[in-house]
Formats: sequence, C-alpha cells, structure tokens
Amino acid sequence: MISRRSMMVGAAAGLAGCSAGPQVYTGPQVTRIQVFKGQRRMQLLHNNALLKEYGFQLGFTPEGHKVHEGDGRTPEGAYLIDRRNPNSRFHLSLGISYPNSNDVAYARSQGLDPGGDIFIHGTPDRWVGQTDWTWGCIAISNDEMDEVYQMVQTGTLVTIYA
Repeated sequence: MISRRSMMVGAAAGLAGCSAGPQVYTGPQVTRIQVFKGQRRMQLLHNNALLKEYGFQLGFTPEGHKVHEGDGRTPEGAYLIDRRNPNSRFHLSLGISYPNSNDVAYARSQGLDPGGDIFIHGTPDRWVGQTDWTWGCIAISNDEMDEVYQMVQTGTLVTIYA
C-alpha cells in the first residue's frame, strides 16, 4: 500500500522534473551590442563575430538623438549596460548608461533635463504589435528579452547608431 506521504513526495518530484528552471547562457561572451535605429536591428557580438540579431521598437519619436526627458527619442552614441532589472514592469530590462556627461551638458545648456532610465526591455502584452511606443527605450519581445538578459552582462558596450 502506498502511503499518502509517498504520493506527495512522488508528486513533488514529478513536478520538479517538469520545470526547466532558469536557462544559463554558456556561449561566447557578448562583448558589445550594436543598435541600428534606422534599420531596427540590434546585434549582439563577441568581438567582431555576430552572435544574435533582433528587430525592435523604439520611442514614439524615433529619429534623432535624445535631447531631453519626454522627447520620445532613443539616444545615439556609445554607452554601457549599467544595470539589470529582473523585476521590470517590461518583463526584464537592461539599463543603458544614458545620459553621459555630454548629454547632460547639452541638455543643461538648453535649459532642459536630459532624462534617463533608458533600457533594452521586453514588451507588455498591450503593446505587442504596436510601432514605436516606448519613451526612448529599445523594446524586443519577451522571449527575445529572456535570451538577451541571459547573454548580456553589466559593463557591456552599447553603440547606438542613427
């Protein structure tokens, strides 16, 4: 006769076996990210070797360099991934080090706040299929963000081109 305890332990073991658990990236290190705004292509590279490429959505005013908070533009230039947020309201997110000292100086010279909180992030269900809906971030699908989040570490160079 099988005891209730044996059934519970067996059921728990079976459920644990069904869970894939968090994925761990074991491939080549992502040494840099290239973002081509005009082509809507983001590339993850190991040195000069292309590892992965993704399409994306941008801010609601996609052309031009971000100048101030609320302009809906994505910055252009060289930045770093400076933080990781596993609890983002946009699934997962990787912070981009905007604004840099040049961005701050220019915005202040115009009497403006440069803004901040620019990320590569996932896409909430209500925005799936929409075009250029962010406030200046780079949005990819949640499945793609799962992959990118595993591959990219803090300190990775991000170069954003027009």
